[in-house]
Amino acid sequence: MKRNAMNDKPEQPQPPREPSGPESGALIEPPDEAVVRLEGGLADMKDRYLRLAAEYDNFKRRSAKERTEAWQRAQADLVQRLVDALDDLARFAHVDPAQTDAKTIHDGVDMVERKMWKALEAVGVTRVDQVGVPFDPHVHEAVTTRPADHPAQDHTVGAVLQPGYRMGDALIRPARVVVLQWQGGETRGSGDGK
Repeated sequence: MKRNAMNDKPEQPQPPREPSGPESGALIEPPDEAVVRLEGGLADMKDRYLRLAAEYDNFKRRSAKERTEAWQRAQADLVQRLVDALDDLARFAHVDPAQTDAKTIHDGVDMVERKMWKALEAVGVTRVDQVGVPFDPHVHEAVTTRPADHPAQDHTVGAVLQPGYRMGDALIRPARVVVLQWQGGETRGSGDGK
């Protein structure tokens, strides 16, 4: 192997060169033919692009229509679940108070509420109305605060002024709550060791 005198490294063998030029026997495409071939390829690509764009537009329209129809079916299903309770409520709204005692009206309203909750729970609606749980700004709206009786109650829900509602994981309305805050001094066993 030969050594390069400049950096004392062995020379790498060079690949054999292909002959070039007219004597090489390689065929060179005439420019007019190359232009025709490239224009044909461009026309094919443009046609494919336009077809794909049209298919995508059709897909978007079809998807939007399917989403709208699914939403309408879901709303109709919910209304269908509630109409029986609404019919009962309408009957109780038109009773003659002079001929009906308070207990009958109370029991009727209670029945309507149970029917409505049964329908709402069937579609995944739950109430957010727990007292004594930690305040969570994702599901609670603090209306006011009140002093806590014990440090463990700090930043917990002391009262629910208006319940909140969830449908699955989505919050429909936050619960409006009173938040307890501990305002006392340090307790024994913490802080400076008193």
